[in-house]
Amino acid sequence: MQRQPAAGSCHYRYEKGEPLEDPACTPGAISPAVTQADLKSTICRKGGYTSGVRPSTYVTGQEKKLNAASYGYTGRMGDAEYDHLISLQLGGDPNDYRNLWVEPADPGHKKGSGVNNLKDPVETKLHTAVCSGRVTLAAAQSAIVTDWTTALSRLGLG
Repeated sequence: MQRQPAAGSCHYRYEKGEPLEDPACTPGAISPAVTQADLKSTICRKGGYTSGVRPSTYVTGQEKKLNAASYGYTGRMGDAEYDHLISLQLGGDPNDYRNLWVEPADPGHKKGSGVNNLKDPVETKLHTAVCSGRVTLAAAQSAIVTDWTTALSRLGLG
């Protein structure tokens, strides 16, 4: 289990109402196993990549509770996602505490309806762009760390 920032030491930011991580607590971390040179054998391989590197929910469930305390998150845990800032499909480190944060549900989310956030489709579009050669892996990683709400426009993808 990964250590977490001290309780109450992390603070959400909001852009257009969307929750963003605290860059001091969650700066992002990349997996050394994923590089631009090996995309076809890692994140872009047929049959998928993420299921083979994703930590078990036994581990992440405990970490999620601790990270929620770090961020002062008091909402329903089932409505929040223990999210990789740099997603696994973009070569983010699977279980480095610097790459994981409790992401609250989007504004307007109906409590009790499970995880709902707009970051996931952004990650998928970036993954598609990286695997098709439209953007580099490093550019996609940098854009999502800077601000996932502007990542696509920053890279000319939408």
